[in-house]
Amino acid sequence: MVKLRLEAGNIKNTRVHKVGVLALGSHLENHGPSLPIDTDAKIASYVSLIASLNSGCRFLGVVFPAYELPTIHHGVHYELKDVAYEITKTLKSAKQYLKIDRCIIVNGHGGNIPIYQYLDFIEEKSGVTIQVNNSIVENEGPHAASGELSMGKVLGILDEKQIKNQADTNIYGEVGLSQFKQARLDDPGIESGARDVEENGVYVDKVYGEQLINLCVSSVLFDIEKLSDF
Repeated sequence: MVKLRLEAGNIKNTRVHKVGVLALGSHLENHGPSLPIDTDAKIASYVSLIASLNSGCRFLGVVFPAYELPTIHHGVHYELKDVAYEITKTLKSAKQYLKIDRCIIVNGHGGNIPIYQYLDFIEEKSGVTIQVNNSIVENEGPHAASGELSMGKVLGILDEKQIKNQADTNIYGEVGLSQFKQARLDDPGIESGARDVEENGVYVDKVYGEQLINLCVSSVLFDIEKLSDF
């Protein structure tokens, strides 16, 4: 068998070859008129790829299905067990073919947060140790609002001609999740975000978008460093 040059390239620690980064987002949900329906998947993939480029670990791609709370209907989502199955399938393949034995899952969609309920199952079935990173969700602010718009500007996925219409929650009720009354009652964070959009509108700031992305990449790099320390 060929001896691989694990130390070649910009690799600070050859142990990162055992670590993978897997993006988890949503491909099929509305984000107002300015952002595409796969915004979450694209942001999570971008952050994951940049983190893998900066660390030398393996970029494992993106999971296709996503979960959402039953009180929020702004797209096409699937059962949590289906998401867990797809993650498990991907990690089993990465372990078999790439010799990955640990992975950071970079989640860009708030509805996926309950995946923690399946982490023990995924680890047992895949044989891969998992760390879920929710930094995108924790820092971007209300759904399809200024944070995501600003990151979308950086990624080049923003239709700037439609920004003036983005905060029209009578038409685009998914922005800030303003249309989803039960979700607002259930979650003070959703209620706060919806009020912010309704009262203050939205804006686009490329510098802010770059700051958000850099913050998320740094968080993922920190997780990679932790998982590489063995």
